[in-house]
Amino acid sequence: MFPLSLQEMNPQFLLTADGSHTLYLKELDETYHSRNGALQESLHIFIGAGLHEILKTKQRIRIMEIGFGTGLNAILTFMETLKLNFKCSYCAVEATPLPFSLINELNYLDWMDEETKRIFKMLHACESGQTVELSGGMEFCCHHFKLEDFNCSPPGFDLVYFDAFAPEKQPEMWTEEVFKKIYDCMNDGGMLVTYSSKGDVKRTLRKVGFEVKRLEGPPGKKHIVRAVKN
Repeated sequence: MFPLSLQEMNPQFLLTADGSHTLYLKELDETYHSRNGALQESLHIFIGAGLHEILKTKQRIRIMEIGFGTGLNAILTFMETLKLNFKCSYCAVEATPLPFSLINELNYLDWMDEETKRIFKMLHACESGQTVELSGGMEFCCHHFKLEDFNCSPPGFDLVYFDAFAPEKQPEMWTEEVFKKIYDCMNDGGMLVTYSSKGDVKRTLRKVGFEVKRLEGPPGKKHIVRAVKN
């Protein structure tokens, strides 16, 4: 996937415009989140356009995240289970998990209470494939391998957070084969949300069967995409 391992690339902390951290990979000239605001990007795309939308029709959901990264999307989802009282099974796929030493330095911890900090660290401490029960009606697991090695059994995901690196940086993650695999893992009416609204991305999503809608993006991003399995 990458010419170097994450440790060899030595991710650097970067303060984004909303005051929250992201990580920068110099060798790829790529960040894990938007420089215009890591926190507000996740809240807008994955929580607002994804989670809140699927919760209009379901109160017990299964989520798959492609690209667990810093764990920001997962911990925000956990916090929503406490506020909105829904049940969630959360499955992440991350081929290159971050070192725990980096996680401890992220300033996300500054705005978390002690219980949320404990949960956040627990998410990163899970062994690959281990399922843990969290407070708030959420269970979580993370698989530390490539999506191509992920066995989606049983299928039935209601929501997919597609948060891979950008298409020009990680083109193998934005192919028809990848989106077809995800499509087959989802329930009818299931939603996929992603930050990329490139024409090639939308065409590929449509080709495998999704109904694609372009939505307003967060600060610094004109548009995002929500795709629904018909």
